[in-house]
Amino acid sequence: MIKNKNFIQQTHFIGVLVPEEITHTLEDCRKYMNHTFGCKSGYGTPIHITLVPPFKLPEEFSTQDLIFSMNQEIFSVDNKLKFNGRIENFDAFGDRTIFAKVIPNKKWNVLRDKTLDAVLKVAPDCTKKDKRSFQPHLTVANRDIPSGVSVQALEVMNELNLIEDFPVDNITIFERRENKWCIAWSGEL
Repeated sequence: MIKNKNFIQQTHFIGVLVPEEITHTLEDCRKYMNHTFGCKSGYGTPIHITLVPPFKLPEEFSTQDLIFSMNQEIFSVDNKLKFNGRIENFDAFGDRTIFAKVIPNKKWNVLRDKTLDAVLKVAPDCTKKDKRSFQPHLTVANRDIPSGVSVQALEVMNELNLIEDFPVDNITIFERRENKWCIAWSGEL
């Protein structure tokens, strides 16, 4: 196993990409957080909603195995998983993460569960279902937000009045390559 500071190096995660217009708006928010507060964490990762958080895929399995499982478990059956999501401004998980708030609903839970099931069919022990309720969100800044600035940053971002419906129409596999998260594959729902 590849380790970094006694931490198992995660190799993959699964998410949903959002339309380009929303991506550009949130990239501008990331730039604001960088220029104003020096935030950099996670900025190399494309804007997305995480369905299955980062995990280490055992070496005996490959991204191709994940793609095959996604195709078998999700895309080869008529699951009717495509739906419209909704963003309603910005929020924060304390001082650790600022995000565009995606409104949760049962369709998000079904999509997350089916995606997680497809991953676990490949490598049953590589991850597990989070016991906390699923909160879909689009991260703007995390981990390196200076203490006490979240309220100020949220005030500025919420002035954008970001209220958007968007198609949830893909499942995307992200793979870590040379310490950077890259899109390895994206399938249309």
